[in-house]
Amino acid sequence: MKKLIFGLIAVILLTACSSRPAPTPQLAPDIATLPPSPTEALSPELKAESAAPEPTAEPAPEAPPSVSTFPDAAEVQWEVVANGLDQPLDIQHAGDNSGRIFIVERGGKILVLENGFVLEEPFLNIGNKIATRNSEQGLLGLAFHPDYAENGYFFINYSDRNGDTVIARYQVSGNPNQANPDSETAFIHVDQPFGNHNGGGMAFGPDGFLYIGLGDGGSANDPRGNGQNLNTYLGKLLRISVDSTEPPYGVPADNPFNDIQRSEIWALGLRNPWRFSFDSLTGDLYIGDVGQNQWEEIDFLPAGSPGGANFGWNYREGQHPFSGEPPAGTELIAPVAEYDHGQGCSVTGGVIYRGTELPEWQGLYLYGDFCSGRIWGLLQIDGIWQTQKLMEADFSIASFGQDQAGNIYLTDYSTESLYRLVRK
Repeated sequence: MKKLIFGLIAVILLTACSSRPAPTPQLAPDIATLPPSPTEALSPELKAESAAPEPTAEPAPEAPPSVSTFPDAAEVQWEVVANGLDQPLDIQHAGDNSGRIFIVERGGKILVLENGFVLEEPFLNIGNKIATRNSEQGLLGLAFHPDYAENGYFFINYSDRNGDTVIARYQVSGNPNQANPDSETAFIHVDQPFGNHNGGGMAFGPDGFLYIGLGDGGSANDPRGNGQNLNTYLGKLLRISVDSTEPPYGVPADNPFNDIQRSEIWALGLRNPWRFSFDSLTGDLYIGDVGQNQWEEIDFLPAGSPGGANFGWNYREGQHPFSGEPPAGTELIAPVAEYDHGQGCSVTGGVIYRGTELPEWQGLYLYGDFCSGRIWGLLQIDGIWQTQKLMEADFSIASFGQDQAGNIYLTDYSTESLYRLVRK
């Protein structure tokens, strides 16, 4: 019964709102291609800056940045690492060479996986501070400071008791497996007009700044036009400096909208970015943006891209017209991959494989669908983006993640388990 109840919740969680019936399922070809997203706006200097930055954690494996062919998925499997979790939504590591993995549960707990076992006591429990009335509310995201080993700071994204988004900083206690529950500094608060499309992902970029993904505020069809409105954080990717001398945070000088009130905005035109990640080797940015009626998409920005990218919502759903036309001269960044609702109903953005155990997967971006359990790989081959379906998994994929060694994990929301990609 417990699995059935969570299964019913999972059908709602993260799914695209739809006012029209989904199309009749049709399998797309195994390999689909899309042209590269526009980069003409980048100056030669910025293009040069997109070269791989120095890795900030462990040295990069001695392997090419990206393979040029898709691997044979029949040679790998998803191995259970932990079960008995409670609505697991996020997977992170602290970059502190401890080998631990931190698992975020929607109900407010962060668990520690150490030496193959989930510790009995949670790292943090804020269940008394959050709202979970809507299936897209709760404790939604976690990011560790790049200097966590020295300062013990980490950041969370949660829905407060009113259902509004809070971004807060905490600090570890004297026990490395216990955060100090009284160390909260809340520094961003975003009113949420509806209970869905909260986004929730956070990640530190190669520039050391904290990026925060927010959905358009919910309901369906972006009724308030938040995706294109620069007077709200909703439907945006924010970028802030958490090491600023101006507490509680600073705004980087090269943020694109520093002349407006919402100067934290780095990119716009997002519907519900459910998981974004930076390639740990190159610094490239990948975003999974949940669609509305028909199209799920993966967006991409190469390292060194300037701010101000507009990913199109709600003018576009994927590459397709949705509502109205943008003003003349507006450049919309097309997705590098998309799939229709015959393939699934809610994209879960993934991660780039940077481990050493599966060299034939090196540089491959894995992403999946929450509803269908399909998992795809994405590569840029000879300048053309190509995506290939790799697996038909019986998972409700809530999140992908990595350990510090670059191995890939996923959380299955229906069985409440954590899996790792391994060779058979």
